[in-house]
Amino acid sequence: ELMPAWQQTVKRLVDVVVAIAVLAGLAPLWVLIALVIRLTSRGPIFFRQERVGEAGKPFMMLKFRSMRIDAEEKTGPVWVKGEDPRVTTIGRILRMLHLDEIPQCLNFLRGDMSLVGPRPLPMRDFERMSEQHKRRLAALPGMSGYWQISGRSNLSFEDMVRLDLYYIENWSLSFDIKII
Repeated sequence: ELMPAWQQTVKRLVDVVVAIAVLAGLAPLWVLIALVIRLTSRGPIFFRQERVGEAGKPFMMLKFRSMRIDAEEKTGPVWVKGEDPRVTTIGRILRMLHLDEIPQCLNFLRGDMSLVGPRPLPMRDFERMSEQHKRRLAALPGMSGYWQISGRSNLSFEDMVRLDLYYIENWSLSFDIKII
């Protein structure tokens, strides 16, 4: 275990406080986003995808749906660059403002995710990972992370793993604040 128990407790407390604040404070925005998604495209309001969490435990990650329902959401270490034709008009705005990720606060409350940590990968990517890569699963996955602020899709998978491990091994509240 790379992160001591006291650090995990502090992170958990911050995650719960942030999740409750976002859920309570942004409730009208949630309703508005849900309504706009419902009125502008057919399909569910939420996108759910099985991701791999801490210690390889699978969980269902939530986001506001930003793509057509007939399009597989592209996730993991590779993204479509530029204009993605699968993204809805509203989805483009949600992504630009990072509002599509707000429902991950529910993942915080359930203890599946943290505000900051290694980005959770889909099962298909986890199944291709070596044991060395799986060391990044020593911490709860995060909505944001060191890799994301360090170049994201411009970096290789190896760089992502290296940055995630650096984050886990050097975690501090000030590091989380810097990332946020």
